[in-house]
Amino acid sequence: MSAPHGARIRDRLRLSGRDAEVLRIVGEYLGGHARADLAERVRIGTVAARENRRAARKRALTRVSSSRWAGAITRASEDQYQLSLRCLLDERTSLRRAVAKIRQRAEVPCGRRVDGVRGYSSRAERAQKQCRLRVLTARLAEVEVRIEAGHPAIVVGGRRLVKTRHNLTAAELTEQQWRERWDARRMFLTADGESGAPYGNYTITVDPADGTVTVVLPGPLRQLANAPRGRYRVACTVTFNHRRDEWLDRVTARRAVRYDITHDPVRGRWYLDASWSGVRTALPTPVELAAAGARLLAVDLNAGHLAACVVDAHGNPVGEPVTLPTDLTGSASRRDGHLRAAITELVDLARANGCDGLAIENLGFGDARSTGRETMGRGKRGKAFRRTVAGLPTARFRERLRSMAHHRGLVVVAVDPSYTSRWGRRYWQEALRQQSKTTVVTGHHAAAVAIGRRALGHGTRRRPGVTAHDQRIVARRAAGQTVPRPTAHGTTSPPRTTGTPMRGVRPAGTGANSSCGSQPPKTVRGGDRPVREMAIRPTVANIARNGAIGPTSGALCDLYGDIGP
Repeated sequence: MSAPHGARIRDRLRLSGRDAEVLRIVGEYLGGHARADLAERVRIGTVAARENRRAARKRALTRVSSSRWAGAITRASEDQYQLSLRCLLDERTSLRRAVAKIRQRAEVPCGRRVDGVRGYSSRAERAQKQCRLRVLTARLAEVEVRIEAGHPAIVVGGRRLVKTRHNLTAAELTEQQWRERWDARRMFLTADGESGAPYGNYTITVDPADGTVTVVLPGPLRQLANAPRGRYRVACTVTFNHRRDEWLDRVTARRAVRYDITHDPVRGRWYLDASWSGVRTALPTPVELAAAGARLLAVDLNAGHLAACVVDAHGNPVGEPVTLPTDLTGSASRRDGHLRAAITELVDLARANGCDGLAIENLGFGDARSTGRETMGRGKRGKAFRRTVAGLPTARFRERLRSMAHHRGLVVVAVDPSYTSRWGRRYWQEALRQQSKTTVVTGHHAAAVAIGRRALGHGTRRRPGVTAHDQRIVARRAAGQTVPRPTAHGTTSPPRTTGTPMRGVRPAGTGANSSCGSQPPKTVRGGDRPVREMAIRPTVANIARNGAIGPTSGALCDLYGDIGP
């Protein structure tokens, strides 16, 4: 995954009554013009000459505010329009998936399965799904019309807050409280940064020496200014304790910094956010990570916990797997705090084990969320499973981990999630159980190993042919290591690796009278002896002369089996 493209920090503005009133007046004034400009941008739609029309909109806004405020408003309108259009395209994709799935199942007779497609269990269920199909088809037709015209539906302030207005009793809000939240959401106090401007922003300026904040007032509101050149200086100061050094480097070098002033009526607080774009760096590929001997902490995201395991450059699990619980219940801020705490533990664990990065799955559940009612079961079990899938914070976990790991000097590799759980259980769960002494190994830990191996460019299957982790206790061949095996060249036979039997040796446990110890091999009376036995005797004699038979004779018998006819 690429490194974060920018940074955003926040500090609180402890405003006086006069300062809060002035900022509220300016925010509501600019917010009204911003909403009008956004409506005009939606009316224009997707046309080729929209840039020329943006220039005309900016000139009109300059007459009622200033050139810099007009530029910030038009850029914000364009960004909001493009975001809403992408959301509309995603909604069309989701509706198409759901419609296609319902039609596919409705064509199959009830209670039957045709070409792997299962029909609905009863005619009543099929009738309900046909009604749902008509509703989804109508929604899809409306979305198609909006996309073709380029007119997405945008609610400045949030559609959820609009719906709350009609359910104030259920939301436990009064009309005055709702109005305060609505007005705070619709204010506009955003100033884009400018390279070369004083402290990186001319419209909203923060002096790094003393932390004073000044705001350029729009033309019609210049009578509220208390500083030269139509500016308003607030009485409080800001410090930006988090990532202050990066912010100071930018403002002292006059590099662009964007500022946003927001109001939280629930807490009665004002905040100042500073943001800037970073330098994009090229990250190493999985092949380069493996060639450099990188070690990764592979993580499997699950409902209620994170399963992690350290994987070395060859794809072998190192140490014991770890389980980190995640309690993602409660309010949004509470869930986000618990997620950040779990990611902090992951990053600390990676640094403690000398890892160079983390490996995760690139999960999205887009198809599952759109067709969940048709493919994820029915009844209470189906609802519970769909609720679990919907509750997995895949995108938030991925973005939070990418940002927090980048600041700790770690690389995040997102891999294809296909079959990691199935192949991990098949090939790595038993190997992890034999390797772990105190940890209860689950299929999620095995899936983490498969994720780590895929992030390093290795296959998921285990490679046989090397000894077990403890030859004295475990007298067998282990298949959990993945050191590259030499390949044969020309017509020569492949080289023999440690622990593999010679050609012609019967596998362990397949002899008629399998035994161990120093018992001599049986002979064949009369007739010519088989070539196989004559080829084995010198090998056994050589091993005996080298001292292999004796204390480890039991292990030898388990490896080679019965050497008789």
